Amino acid sequence: MKVAMYLRVSTDDQTIENQRRDLDEVARRLGWNIVAVYADEGISGSKGRDQRPQFNELLKGVARKEFDLIAAWSVCRLGRSLNDLIGFLSDINNRGVDLYLHKQGLDTSTPAGRMMFQMLGVFSEFERAMISERVKAGLARTDKVIGRPGVGDWKINRVRKQLRSGKSIRAVAELAKVSVGTVSRIRKEMAAEGLV
Repeated sequence: MKVAMYLRVSTDDQTIENQRRDLDEVARRLGWNIVAVYADEGISGSKGRDQRPQFNELLKGVARKEFDLIAAWSVCRLGRSLNDLIGFLSDINNRGVDLYLHKQGLDTSTPAGRMMFQMLGVFSEFERAMISERVKAGLARTDKVIGRPGVGDWKINRVRKQLRSGKSIRAVAELAKVSVGTVSRIRKEMAAEGLV
């Protein structure tokens, strides 16, 4: 059986070596012929195919029928979105390529394996949503504002005065030491108020 491995870690501090070691052991035990190894390092699973170059190459290999099975360490290495996971499974199934997930002990060559894969995708998406909600709740509890500091009222008044005098957006941005985007936003607000 010709097998391609897909390995992924989310940050540069992590390593793919543990995933590779576990899958190499399975390959030896089951007599797989590893024909390709694709590894995206430092890339989140929430990123799409276009932002994961090695995942994209893996899917090109699927389209060319270069292997019979894809081996990954866990479902979370493939992606976080249920829609993406289902699309991925559909793509590989349409090409006659099966999937092995080491941590879940899953093999999609069986109906039960395909059903479990879809359920794992649901749980992965649920977990991500729960983490996001906990982060948002924590930020709300701290009363901290995340992002750039706002432009002070005195700068806004200065920008408005310069715009009323007829200066260009770029010239006002330089004078007030703010971005062109900020001046454009203030100009739109003034236009809505009928002041320019």
